[in-house]
Amino acid sequence: MPRPIARVLTLLELLQSGGIRTVPELADRLGVDERTVRRYAGHLIDLDVPVESVRGRYGGYRLAPGYRMPPLMLNDDEALAVLLGLVAGRRSGLTTAMGTAGETAAAKIRRVLPERLGRALDAVLESLAFTDPPGEAEPPDSAVLLTIADAVTHDRPVSVRYTAADGRCSERTLHPHGIVAHSGKWYVTATDPAAGEDRTFRLDRITAVRTLPGSFAPSTGPDPAERVLTGLATAPYRHEVTLRIQGTADQIRTRLPAGLAIVEELPPAEDATPDGTAPDETAQEPERWSRVDLRVEQLDWLPAVLASLDRPFVIDRPNELRALVEAFAERLADSARRNPPHT
Repeated sequence: MPRPIARVLTLLELLQSGGIRTVPELADRLGVDERTVRRYAGHLIDLDVPVESVRGRYGGYRLAPGYRMPPLMLNDDEALAVLLGLVAGRRSGLTTAMGTAGETAAAKIRRVLPERLGRALDAVLESLAFTDPPGEAEPPDSAVLLTIADAVTHDRPVSVRYTAADGRCSERTLHPHGIVAHSGKWYVTATDPAAGEDRTFRLDRITAVRTLPGSFAPSTGPDPAERVLTGLATAPYRHEVTLRIQGTADQIRTRLPAGLAIVEELPPAEDATPDGTAPDETAQEPERWSRVDLRVEQLDWLPAVLASLDRPFVIDRPNELRALVEAFAERLADSARRNPPHT
């Protein structure tokens, strides 16, 4: 028969309050008989919790002096994983609107750790550096996140108050399909029945949410993560870029990830490569080409990214990008000419 874990942890919490707890008192608080209390104490001892049995008229159980054990006991690897997860979540913006929650949770865990392990973890956190800045997006409100997550799980519609990027506020009914965390921001993919289409919404822009009665049929379309990435890649920006790059989608996405670009592998050309030249007849199998579409605000970073791919490419549009690539290549050539060869 499985152990009643909840009551065992409740016993631990009672003992943590300090002093000696008599067996009758514990039995009354736990709603069990005295024999069961002794069995629960044995379970804690098996878990290496320092529970002491005190004999005598006013005897009972207590924790060994100097110990303050949490209900959740962590070994070195587990404690490090939890604290690093809290730090990483805070740095990446993947925290709730209660900005101090991560800090207070980390402080509680740190406070109950043995001194040796606490010092070791402090050393790790003090020496840890990040190569990117913390997420700038406002985190979602905890109540919003939990309500929408429950609606996703049970296929229930919700009413939300939403503030768009241009500042316009609206009340709308949504059929939420999934929650996605991407680049320090939280999104919910949902069907907007009034508009009759699927859309993606930033959770931090939802200021109020309530669950509505009824339910809806689960979505059979792309999974939520794919919807978010596709939506970001197709959002309106200042420049629309179309490229053809020699390589597979996986090779190209090492520099142009799914949230930034849409990559479609092209069928093998029968008589010419994408630049119009004849294929190499000596090659056993010509390498595939892919079409890449991007929407970006600035073009100046793309020449360096294309160079880092180290693959032939053709710029279909815009003309401004061709000029930037030519200028970038000329700067590289000038730099190479300034460095005489080693003798």
